[in-house]
Amino acid sequence: MTQISLKKTYSGKVRDLYEIDEKTMLIVATDRLSAFDVILPEPIPGKGEILTQISNFWFAKLAHIMPNHFTGQSVYDVLLESEARAVEKRAVVAKRLTPVKIEAIVRGYLAGSGWKEYRKTGTVCGIKLPEGLHEAEKLPQVLFTPSTKAEMGGHDENISFAECERLIGAELAAQVRDKAVALYTEAAAYAETRGIIICDTKFEFGLDDNGTLTLMDEVLTPDSSRFWPQDQYRVGISPPSFDKQFVRDWLEQSGWNKQPPAPQVPAEIIGKTAAKYREALRLLTE
Repeated sequence: MTQISLKKTYSGKVRDLYEIDEKTMLIVATDRLSAFDVILPEPIPGKGEILTQISNFWFAKLAHIMPNHFTGQSVYDVLLESEARAVEKRAVVAKRLTPVKIEAIVRGYLAGSGWKEYRKTGTVCGIKLPEGLHEAEKLPQVLFTPSTKAEMGGHDENISFAECERLIGAELAAQVRDKAVALYTEAAAYAETRGIIICDTKFEFGLDDNGTLTLMDEVLTPDSSRFWPQDQYRVGISPPSFDKQFVRDWLEQSGWNKQPPAPQVPAEIIGKTAAKYREALRLLTE
């Protein structure tokens, strides 16, 4: 990774944050890949650039629904030219926001942990659903299923909407829910025209100095969403994954106990994963 002359304030599973001034920061997406809250030893070549391009595409496409974290500045406005050139495809200049302390998860299909819960209890995150639904089936309505934001090293936990209201206040909870559902609904409809089903996704929101709810972090990428290829979609089976779920599936089958350190992922799996990221960018944006 290129050295950046700004002060690094945070290094996450995928993103590094640098302080520009009191109001703005630089977000750099790395090629790191995390699965089950553990960073894998091998990066995915080009992943940071691809994630940034996909997010930037969605930020622009969904800007009419709500404001986002962009300041309008380029990396060339805040970095030395040699630094800017090195990170221009993987970095953005963003507003410093106060994060809303929940993960805004939206589900359009019955999959993953939601499917496991539904088989046991007929619910998804405590929300009662009709009987007789099948794996990967489109839900009768889009579900907002918030979770807590885990501290470093912890796990997010699903919470009820009532708990979400207690955590962030009823008015903000309703606003987050409505915006998240609107963002997902429009994005999912567009993605279907490009051969991708967005099964579910996670949004991050923050508040600006005026208290305005603002979309931030990353949007509708293969890291924050479950993408399925439309031409291989069948109700009743888990469709082949289009995203980092591909690596997660390999890890599940490897016998790993999901505790650090993660196992070495074979070069073939790394290569196929990189190809899936590139294919998602191509289908969505070309």
